[in-house]
Amino acid sequence: MPPFSTKTDKPKDARGTVRRIIKYILKYKALTAAAIFLSVFSNIFALLGPKLSGNAIDVIAAGKGLVDFKKVYYYAGLMILFYILSVIMSYVLSSVMIIIGRRIAKQMRTEVFEKLTRIPVGYYDTNQTGDIISRVSYDIDVINTSLSADVVQIVSSFITVVCSFGMMIYISPVLVISTLITIPFSIIYTRYMTKKTRPLFAKRSKKYGELNGFTEEMFSGHKTIQAYANEEGVIEGFDNINTGAADAFYDADYYGTIIGPGVGFINNLSLALVAISGAFFYLYNMVSIGQISSFVLYSRKFSGPINEIANMYNELMSALAAAERVFKLLSEKEESADMEGAATLCDIKGEVCVKNVTFGYDKKKPVLKDMNITAKPGNVIAIVGATGAGKTTIINLLMRFYDVDKGAILIDGKDIREVTRESLRRAYVMVLQDTWVFTGTIKENIAYAKENASDEEVIRAAKAAKLHSYIMSQPKGYDTVITEDGHNISKGQKQLITIARAMLADASMLILDEATSNVDTRTEKAISEAMIALMKGRTCFVIAHRLSTIRGADCILVVNNGAIEELGTHDSLIKQRGLYYNMYMSQYD
Repeated sequence: MPPFSTKTDKPKDARGTVRRIIKYILKYKALTAAAIFLSVFSNIFALLGPKLSGNAIDVIAAGKGLVDFKKVYYYAGLMILFYILSVIMSYVLSSVMIIIGRRIAKQMRTEVFEKLTRIPVGYYDTNQTGDIISRVSYDIDVINTSLSADVVQIVSSFITVVCSFGMMIYISPVLVISTLITIPFSIIYTRYMTKKTRPLFAKRSKKYGELNGFTEEMFSGHKTIQAYANEEGVIEGFDNINTGAADAFYDADYYGTIIGPGVGFINNLSLALVAISGAFFYLYNMVSIGQISSFVLYSRKFSGPINEIANMYNELMSALAAAERVFKLLSEKEESADMEGAATLCDIKGEVCVKNVTFGYDKKKPVLKDMNITAKPGNVIAIVGATGAGKTTIINLLMRFYDVDKGAILIDGKDIREVTRESLRRAYVMVLQDTWVFTGTIKENIAYAKENASDEEVIRAAKAAKLHSYIMSQPKGYDTVITEDGHNISKGQKQLITIARAMLADASMLILDEATSNVDTRTEKAISEAMIALMKGRTCFVIAHRLSTIRGADCILVVNNGAIEELGTHDSLIKQRGLYYNMYMSQYD
């Protein structure tokens, strides 16, 4: 048995989480009101049974050979009627809660997905994709299941406990004393176990997210794993994470399961005390047989819900832990809002100025230091440098994925912090080294860049990207379906699709970040020439490792350690015989 420890995770804000869940429930006031009505009356009808049963027993006991069976049948008939009504209402209640749970789950997924489109790029840099997916799918499913079943049980149990206790006092206040003796022990035990086990359920959700994230990473990199013959290492890594997840599940379920039997044992002691004291009071004619029978049934109903809540405690804690993870994501800081009165970029000429910019992902460790870049309208600006020099960081700042720490970036003389992000990003079109295609036809993937793009425009863009002949070689041409993540086409073809998509977009500026890294040299040259021709009169920023593809650039920036070390055309930089010259010549050694 694993040790009972809560050091890994501290208890979370369970009350705050419950309050937020209640806010979701109250958004459906009509359904919630119906659920409350059904819950109250289904339990009241069910609770009338023991009293009617006691009345029938008293009629039989008082008859002493001449039993009034009409009254017995009357009480029995009412019991059947009330139990049938209770069952019908309980069924309708369950259906209503399923509807509420489904709608809340849908709303949560919508809010989470919309949130993920608004949070900064940095969030994705520091969180596993699999863990994010786990919050959207698994965690919200757990909440939905709990709302559909556990909430009904909790409300019903609360009503049953309160009403049963009231009936017990009505029947025999002296017998209630026997029941009250064990209640403090039950409360103390439940509170103690709650405090000890709550962190275990938070840990379980966290471990599940880690497992999901690791699995997603390994499947997406399956070819690389096989290429390095590292299957055994991956299996070992999975075993470690899987063991941690299994232990977390075991800890939470094991210690959560202990609560139910413990509370059940205390409740059984209460019933034993009721039986003994009831027999004693009956001997002194303080209670009747029917009253004892009714009291015992009500005491069972009183203690039963407490036991049921204890038994389903693990599901409740799992749902709370899952809800906390979802709410934590929903509480993540979004991209800063556009400043008040932010202008909309329009009639863009394409003049870009980077003035004295300093930036670091960690404020104490700047990546770019006092950088200055000027791009005239229509210029092709190439950015080269060693890995980690800060090339992609420049692009991140141009697109305002991050804001500069010092200095400013201007487009047509306007500080990009003073314009709307939407208009800024629509002013650019990006082609990245990491290609992205979605499940759909080739035509749909290219047309993604422009709403209501015509077939002629799509074909023109595909031809410019040197992709048309390949598409026409496919049985269905432009209607060829690309499978998930483009597994049925090569990386080079995926890159060509993203380039064609960029050519279709009606943007004033273009950013190419290693955009031709997955195509052969001959095609790369043709694409680069087509790109430069297409972007004539527009500003273009190109990051490239193959320096032969940027020989025609208007200006080449050589970035080193976050600063521009050299600047000029290809020919002028070659004549300098500096860093660019060494980089260029090294590609031909």
